[in-house]
Amino acid sequence: MKNRITENLSNPGKLEQLYRSNPAGFKQAFQEIYPQIQADITAQIWHERLQNTHEEITWGAAKDWAFVGILAAIAAIFMHLPTIFSIMKDVYFARNTAFIFMMGIAAYFARKQSLSGSQLLFPTLIVLASLVFVNALPVNPSSDTLFLTCIHLPILTWLIVGHIFSGVQISLTHKWIDFLRFHGDLLVMSAVIMLAGGLFSALTIGLFTLIDLQIEHLYSQYIIVSALPAVPILATLLVQQNPTLVSKISPVIARIFTPLVGLMLLVFLGAFIFVGKDPYNDREFLLVFNGILIGVMALLLFSVSESTKEMASKFQRISLVGLAILAIADNGIALSAIVFRLIELGITPNRLAVLGSNVLILLNLIWVTKQLLGLIGGQKNLSDVEASMTRFLPYYAIWAAIVSFVFPLIFSFQ
Repeated sequence: MKNRITENLSNPGKLEQLYRSNPAGFKQAFQEIYPQIQADITAQIWHERLQNTHEEITWGAAKDWAFVGILAAIAAIFMHLPTIFSIMKDVYFARNTAFIFMMGIAAYFARKQSLSGSQLLFPTLIVLASLVFVNALPVNPSSDTLFLTCIHLPILTWLIVGHIFSGVQISLTHKWIDFLRFHGDLLVMSAVIMLAGGLFSALTIGLFTLIDLQIEHLYSQYIIVSALPAVPILATLLVQQNPTLVSKISPVIARIFTPLVGLMLLVFLGAFIFVGKDPYNDREFLLVFNGILIGVMALLLFSVSESTKEMASKFQRISLVGLAILAIADNGIALSAIVFRLIELGITPNRLAVLGSNVLILLNLIWVTKQLLGLIGGQKNLSDVEASMTRFLPYYAIWAAIVSFVFPLIFSFQ
């Protein structure tokens, strides 16, 4: 952070981006280097700004709230389309929920980045093609490829949102790191909004019950269903307007849960060996095993994005290395079990999809671990670790696209 501030003293826009991506880290780094750069007029302006920074909530402009309101209203309409057009809800929501919840965030960042129509053409075409394809697939509850498409398209959609967040500049590593950090703050803010909304709903239903009016069904069918997709959009606005509001909470969560999850994995591996559970022949256990691994990978990605801040402690980084090594061991077990089942039982869409995902996760884990070890040893810098975090994101997008669009065709929609 210190080097970035020094290098960009003549670039006000870049300095603002650095500040918004990590206000606390920026302020600490700036204060440490200010004696060396205080002759620069830009440094003097930033010094005065940071000295007079107050922890106040910024609500933003009325036009921002109007835009968010429009996005929330559109999302609410899409949530009620099954009722309006008598569409099977299970079929509709399984295929479209990710688009309903994520497209509002994408539209918010497209407006914030002032992206042109030509810049939005490619991501828009991908989203429209995805929507048309997934809704055109045959209705077959037992179809493995349909299930795979429904769980992989959200990954592709999420990466499209990241592409828009970066200003459609996929090569900017720091923007993708900011995107990962943003999701930590988004989850915290969304949880707070959901908690407040749950309390409000309980009070509302309770008050009407006192006067013998049972509104539970109508409230859940119309109010809750309409409000749910608005939560991430509202959370996005609040996080972007107040970058320091929850930015101190996410690192705390990462610091607490990284060693705890690492300990849990270590105990799990010991218990796994002790009880003699067999992932090679127990399909359900293997599925749960992979689900846990994906969750650990998500926590690791978020935690690494926090550890690349200048203020991250050595213990935090060592904990991340330990967690990554344990995740590699778990991934190796899962991968060997998948290969065994492929050889013994033959190729199926599920086995092939999980194989590709596990290979990508394993390679990503190995690369991140290598860079973290280099950082701790002093051979690597923060930019190397950040690059290792984002380098595999395009490959995840490509694999998600293959599973979503190609698998249904080559496996005849089975």
